[in-house]
Amino acid sequence: MASASSSLREQVRYRFNDRRWPVQEVFGGADALVKLETGNWQVVFLDRRVPDLDAEELTQIIQRRFPEIEVVMLDSEGGHTLPGHDLPQSAAGASPWSEWRRPHATVAARVAIAASLRLAEPRSGETAAEVLPARPLPEAKPLPEMIGATEAMRQLYRLVRLVAPRPTTVLVLGPTGTGKELLARALHQLSPRATRPFVVVNCAAIPESLLESEMFGHTRGAFTGAVQASGGRIPAAHGGTLFLDEVGELPLSLQAKLLRFLDQKEVQRLGSAEVMRIDARVVAATNADLGQRVSQGKFRSDLYYRLSAFPLELPPLSERVADILPLAEHFLRRLTSSDGPAPQLSPQAIRILEAHAWEGNVRELQQVMERAAILGDGADTILPSHLYFFTGGRSRLAAEEILPPGEL
Repeated sequence: MASASSSLREQVRYRFNDRRWPVQEVFGGADALVKLETGNWQVVFLDRRVPDLDAEELTQIIQRRFPEIEVVMLDSEGGHTLPGHDLPQSAAGASPWSEWRRPHATVAARVAIAASLRLAEPRSGETAAEVLPARPLPEAKPLPEMIGATEAMRQLYRLVRLVAPRPTTVLVLGPTGTGKELLARALHQLSPRATRPFVVVNCAAIPESLLESEMFGHTRGAFTGAVQASGGRIPAAHGGTLFLDEVGELPLSLQAKLLRFLDQKEVQRLGSAEVMRIDARVVAATNADLGQRVSQGKFRSDLYYRLSAFPLELPPLSERVADILPLAEHFLRRLTSSDGPAPQLSPQAIRILEAHAWEGNVRELQQVMERAAILGDGADTILPSHLYFFTGGRSRLAAEEILPPGEL
């Protein structure tokens, strides 16, 4: 039951409160797709104003992936009532039920489907769980090159393993330094496209004047300085994965072309009339608030909804304190030659690491460990005196602000 309106969700719950059917509430379309993968559901009640995806497109995705599931489109702003739907009237006097979304269904067929829901109740002595057994969740095994065992990371691993085999567009969210490209690479490695190219486009690093030709390619002589043709990075990703890093920085002038590629899987090189069909799975990443950029007119809303078909959010390191020590030890092992064991962290050093704010997240931790290994100069133990953080344009000794004087 995906809806932006809490009152609408309450009405649907009321409709089924005298039956033993499980009803699962979700706030958005991406969450609904996850729930559909992890349970045997029969009906989706979908608000037209679902907050994160376009309702029509979400309906098509559900009907394509789960053809056995019926989709009922609701309207939290009012609609009309079909026979057999006895949901109570809303405060505005209109029922939120508007229509069954199967285009081939007649009114009689729709009413029959509604009646079948009432007839399919569990028999005496059965529970709803026995009638609708849940599908097992994907294994929460760590992803390639990623470390972390906190519940937030384990849930992320499950979602990645759930979506990786599918061609679904994924939007990776999270603060800078959390490992968004690592997550995108893990998606690629766990997908059927793992042996094909993984192509990266950093939308913030390429000058705007060159970005279109870098992404889509150009013919010889397409513009001043184009002395030879270029295939472009999107065509280079054919059969594989295209990773759009910092997609929030993509200029408005290119967003329409990217949207066409996402919708039609077609690209046109600069200076060419030829249209090429490209099969590439798109993973985008950003640390920006795309919703805010949409409201500011800096990002197209249709592109935002198209990219966020399946959002994945990487938590900041400050919210996964239990992962700091395993990550720090991992970086120390990588920095140590194979001739000897990696240095250990002293208890005081561990306290400092776990107390730090980590505004730069995992990337900052990696840099701190690299400096500590250099300052330790082969020592068996990393001490507080080896830990320096770079803040406000200067390095500072971490121990001075965290440990009491007697432990320095």
